Order: sequence, then structure tokens, then C-alpha cells
Amino acid sequence: MSGVNKEGGFGVQWDAMRTRACAAVAGLLSIALSGILPARAEAQTGMQISANTSVWGMFQHAEPVVQVVMLGLVLASLLTWSIWIAKTQEFRRAGKRLSQAVITLEAAGGITQVRPISDVAVSAMLDTAQKELGQSLDLIRQGQLEGAKERTAVRLQRIEAAAARRINRGIGILASVGSTAPFVGLFGTVWGIMHSFVSIAGARSASLAVVAPGIAEALLATALGLVAAIPATLIFNGFARSLGNFKALLADCSTLVMCLLSREVDLTAIAPAEKPKMLATAGR
Repeated sequence: MSGVNKEGGFGVQWDAMRTRACAAVAGLLSIALSGILPARAEAQTGMQISANTSVWGMFQHAEPVVQVVMLGLVLASLLTWSIWIAKTQEFRRAGKRLSQAVITLEAAGGITQVRPISDVAVSAMLDTAQKELGQSLDLIRQGQLEGAKERTAVRLQRIEAAAARRINRGIGILASVGSTAPFVGLFGTVWGIMHSFVSIAGARSASLAVVAPGIAEALLATALGLVAAIPATLIFNGFARSLGNFKALLADCSTLVMCLLSREVDLTAIAPAEKPKMLATAGR
């Protein structure tokens, strides 16, 4: 009997110890999980917040009106850089042609002795001067010299103005982008902040987690407006200087053409018998 009681008492103690050990392990597991699960939840929340605060994430979560504003500003920026590439090459080629035209005109001995010039505007100037010279041949022989020069000067001015208008096409867009893009971006910002305030009122919470995303999305529109406006303004100012250089070279060519015409008119007035055939050929 005593052996049976001892074995029974030992079994009861063993069960009690096992129960306490299981309870301790369960407690440790619960403590560990209580620390791990919130950490994982915080990590996932942090990843979601970082994804939402990226540029693409803010664009995706922005209001449709703000998205349209952002897309318009991005397109304006792309248009600005496209104009910069195209016009830079155009000004460079035009400058080379005009510089070569100046050298060619300076080397010419007369209006009918100019070698072919690749620039369209300068070629038009030469054609105009030669045509006016041929049409005014009789007047020049009678001593009326200034009329041909004045008519030619007026026509050359119109050719210069037309050439300046052609090369100036597209530059006005840069001025429009530079002056309006910041205000367009500001409109998107104001609209986004209005929507954020409405969301705050609906959520009945003014915490940073509720306020910050909407305001960040709205401010992105202003940032894009500045990204579009600043390069457009700088490029426009650079093209304004390039246009001034272009007009100066074109004016030099016009002046040289007028000098050649004036020399030809004076020579014709002094020795009319020696020039009729040359002038008649130039007027055809």
C-alpha cells in the first residue's frame, strides 16, 4: 500500500510540474509574439507610407483635377526641352550660314559678282537688289540715284523682318510656360489642399497621418510647376540673346548688299555706256 501511495504521489507531482512548464512556455511565446507581430505591422505600415509618399504614389493618390494639372505641367516641360533642342540646332546652323554669307559679300567686287550663298534670306536680298537695279536702270542713267537705294533698303528691311519671324517661331511658347506654369501648379496645390481639408472633416481627425499625405500630393503640383517654369525662363532668355546675334548678322549682310548696290549705282551713273549690258542681265 505504501508503494502504491508513493507511485501515485509521484505521478501527481509530475503532472503538476508538466502543467506549470507548459504554462511558462505559453507565457513566453505570448510575450514573444506580442513583440513580433506589432513590429511586423509597423514595418508593413512604414512600407505603405513610404510607397504612398513617393512621387508616383502621390500622383496615384492625388485628386483627378490635380492629376490633370500634373500631367499638363509634365507635358509643358517636355515641350520646353524639345523646343530647346530644335531651336539650338536651328540657331547654330543659321549663324554659320550668315557668317559665311558675310565673308562672301565682303569678298565680292559688285552686286553681280557675288558667289552663290546658301542662306535663303541673304539670297533673297541679293535677288531683290539686282532686280531693283535692273528696273531702275533708266532712272539711274538720268541721275536719279537715291530712289533705287531707298526702294531696295525698304525691301531688305522686310526680308530681315520675315527671317526674324521665321526663326522666332516656337520661342513664344517658352515665355508662356515660364510665366503661367507656377500659377497652374499653384492652382493644383490649392485644389489638393481643399480636398485634404474635406477629408480631415470626414475623418474627424487632424492627426499628421491624415493631414500630411493630401498636402504632400498638393505641393507636388507646385513643385512640377517650378520644374517646368524655371528651365523655360532660362531657355527663353538664352534664345533672346541668340535672336539678337542672328539679327545683327542679318543686318550686316543687308548692309553689305546695300554697299554693293550703292557702288554699282554710282558706277552706272558715272559711266553709263559701259554698264548697260550687265545691268540689263541683272534685271532679268
